[in-house]
Amino acid sequence: MSELTSTPARGHLAGVGLGPGDPELVTVKAARLIGAADVIAYHSARHGRSIARSVAEPYLRADQIEEPLIYPVTIETTEHPGGYAGAMLDFYTGAAERLAAHLDAGRNVVVIAEGDPLFYGSYMHLHKRLAHRYDCEVVPGVTSISGASAALGRPLVEYEETLTVLPGTLPAEALTERLVRADSVVVMKLGRTFTKVRQAFADAGRLDEAWYVERASTAQQRMLPLAEVDAADVPYFSLALLPSRSGAAIPAPAAIAVTAAAAADSADVGPSRRGEVVVVGLGPAGRDWLTPEVQAELAAADELVGYTTYLARVPANPRQRRHASDNKVESERAAFALDLAKRGSRVVVVSSGDPGVFAMASAVLEMAAEKQWQDVEVRVCPGLTAAQAVASRAGAPLGHDFCVLSLSDRLKPWEVIAERLAAVARADLVLAIYNPASKSRTWQVEKARNLLLEHRSPDTPVIIGRDVGGPEEMVRVVRLADLEAAEIDMRCLLIIGSSQTRLTERPDGTPVVFTPRRYPG
Repeated sequence: MSELTSTPARGHLAGVGLGPGDPELVTVKAARLIGAADVIAYHSARHGRSIARSVAEPYLRADQIEEPLIYPVTIETTEHPGGYAGAMLDFYTGAAERLAAHLDAGRNVVVIAEGDPLFYGSYMHLHKRLAHRYDCEVVPGVTSISGASAALGRPLVEYEETLTVLPGTLPAEALTERLVRADSVVVMKLGRTFTKVRQAFADAGRLDEAWYVERASTAQQRMLPLAEVDAADVPYFSLALLPSRSGAAIPAPAAIAVTAAAAADSADVGPSRRGEVVVVGLGPAGRDWLTPEVQAELAAADELVGYTTYLARVPANPRQRRHASDNKVESERAAFALDLAKRGSRVVVVSSGDPGVFAMASAVLEMAAEKQWQDVEVRVCPGLTAAQAVASRAGAPLGHDFCVLSLSDRLKPWEVIAERLAAVARADLVLAIYNPASKSRTWQVEKARNLLLEHRSPDTPVIIGRDVGGPEEMVRVVRLADLEAAEIDMRCLLIIGSSQTRLTERPDGTPVVFTPRRYPG
């Protein structure tokens, strides 16, 4: 009886794009294929270090076969009879056959590539030689162009604009001609071509519009106006970008240079990077109450600073450092954030609600006025306030003039609070009361109620909102005369109506409170 043998099924080939360099920009599909592969192939120069492999490393397995495809020549000369082109032709042919041997043995092969594998990528040369012979797929990746545009915060093209992508290896005259006529432009393959490329921008009269981005999305990312770049310090992994003219009104980003050491330890960031402090409002509770602007600032931060409870509301990102502190050290927290920014970090200070309403914006700006931090940029991003959130649940009690007041006497004496309560009541303003009570402050609510009753009807509607937007949300409407201190704590906010505030009911009995926009007389 003859022995039967079987031929193994041929393996699957995938060219996988890894994006511009940040491992978090690797697609879900790319990560899955990398993790499942039998063989991982990647290109490198003779030093053996591969940027692609370093990006893919979080997704690799220890038992995978690695095939480094080492270029025989990069920028140096070669004695190959066919010159540079002949040397590279032989290299790609040999590399393809090495991978074919794995595929014939039934092994699945993934060739990893920075950016997109078919956009100025070396993978395309293997694809041409193998795609017609084996089961093959290409997984697109985020290009360096998209990474650079995102880093700058500038649109590439809008409306009917066109995007032109040029290699820096074009003759100077051709570059200049195309730069003159184009809307938005990206010039790839800088390195040794940089001086020629920058001169082409100048000759086209567009140098002042152009930006330089190096190693976009990585810890070594650097971006600055093209006119300010030192030609002696331009790597191959860089590009020149002429963004959409319609985005010219967007504030220019600060020139940023980040070193690998800076990414590892923000406390040691050198003076070449300009830091900033952004004070943001998280809204009253949860992601649904967060503005897109604040979400973007949180994602871009190097360091997050805030009161422990509020900082816990921000999902952890292993790339970022978090600095939580007690709620009674606002000045120290502000100084700490400014010091981090002075060292070069992009710092976000978080507040609940709106940062400018009984929150961290004023504390940061007060400290920033001191001489040692006057060069640190501070920005404020607004958030939805607790007063707005509670008002929306009850109807529209803030529909006319209103006042916002804190009952906390930690930063101002009770006598001042009492005077202001009386003045607001006499002025017949709707009143939103923050910080009505705490574990150690249990008497102010009753005092405030009695002061208000000297000028307001006992039937004045009072809205009690607690944990609005959170899992323990509670909204009640009571008469001013029936307001009891025992049910009020620090998580509550009170809205006391004016003489014009009305209380009605929906058909299901739910109370609705609103203040008309017209005032009598």
